[in-house]
Amino acid sequence: MNTKRGFTLLEILLVVAAITILAGIVILAINPNKQLADTRNSQRWMDVNAVLSAVYQYSIDNNGNLPATITTTATAICKTGSTGACIDLSVLTTNEKYLVSIPADPKAPSGVSAGYTIVKTANNRITIAAPLAEQSATISVTR
Repeated sequence: MNTKRGFTLLEILLVVAAITILAGIVILAINPNKQLADTRNSQRWMDVNAVLSAVYQYSIDNNGNLPATITTTATAICKTGSTGACIDLSVLTTNEKYLVSIPADPKAPSGVSAGYTIVKTANNRITIAAPLAEQSATISVTR
């Protein structure tokens, strides 16, 4: 008798289809775009807090005076070494005393802006925000 053992084409196609469906479900469950956006938002939180801490350290070292460039109008913060239509906080990076460099938003467009904004109130309270935050997140810290 002639008995051949093996898989039929139909059996192989069914297994491939089942694996494809399972892989699709796993990829949707993991959602890499959401994971990447969450990572970028976490970086924004750290950057905003780092800049705010540097501003207050500067204030402590300068008898309560904030950097003179900070205004009462929400304005973008310049990248390190840049000037233009943004707030220059290079006093924080001088000799790397408070910050090594001004952090830039992970998705900041090319140009002079770091992608973060800064504003002070009449009572010298500082708010730093990340307007490019993803997934409808509001990233803003006030002290």
